[in-house]
Amino acid sequence: MDLHRESLEEEATHATDEARMVLPGVQALLGFQLIAVFNQRFQDLSEDRQVLHLVAFVCLALAMTLIMAPAAYHRQAERGCVTRRFVDFASLLLTLSLVPLAAGLVIDTYLLVWLVVGTELASVAVAGGVLLLLVAFWFVVPQLARQARHLHPASPGQPGAR
Repeated sequence: MDLHRESLEEEATHATDEARMVLPGVQALLGFQLIAVFNQRFQDLSEDRQVLHLVAFVCLALAMTLIMAPAAYHRQAERGCVTRRFVDFASLLLTLSLVPLAAGLVIDTYLLVWLVVGTELASVAVAGGVLLLLVAFWFVVPQLARQARHLHPASPGQPGAR
């Protein structure tokens, strides 16, 4: 297995780039959620489902906060330098942001399917499917890859290993 160890600066750049890639999508979802409240179909939702919409909004707002936090931290606490602490902190916050992001997406999926199809079973089934996909690709697959890398690390003599 070819392995290239990133420098601290490369790790920091990748963490901030990853946040920049995810943030516009989260912001767009928040915008749609704000607009939805003023849409006539929102009134078709029961009070409980309107509260669920609010919970999804709060989840996405929390995800956005966690995604933006590393930039705010770096600007204020470690401006002009890159530290292991910053890279670890940024990675932790970006990973943690996936939990409320997934929750918000799953709740929104449930509400969307309910508005379109009108049945609880379909809404729960599709939202559950989305949850399984998000958990699989955002948490399970990366952990399996991480475990495989630790079980089969590149030896010092292999190209790309350091």
